[in-house]
Amino acid sequence: MQQLSATDLAAWLADANRPRPQLLDVREPWEFALASIPGSVHVPMGEVTRRLDEIDRTRPVVCVCHHGMRSLQVAVYLARNGFAEVCNLSGGIDAWARTADASCPTY
Repeated sequence: MQQLSATDLAAWLADANRPRPQLLDVREPWEFALASIPGSVHVPMGEVTRRLDEIDRTRPVVCVCHHGMRSLQVAVYLARNGFAEVCNLSGGIDAWARTADASCPTY
């Protein structure tokens, strides 16, 4: 499991030669409704264990939350449960909005 900055994620998403990661947003529904990275899969943290089969094990996974703490816990859990390439978005959606996508709302 590794940490990934918002600017590094933006570069990854913009690189057509690199396989697109699965963006796993683990925030609560009301948070996801306020702001999200386009293409994200929404599975709230409390539902990850029972919805594990909805997460593609064949693709890199980038876990996202508000500031990077909940997503870090989920990333560690995924790595311990056989997911080969897992990253945590350091600083979460807040860092994404402030450094990579100014159109993304902050809260």
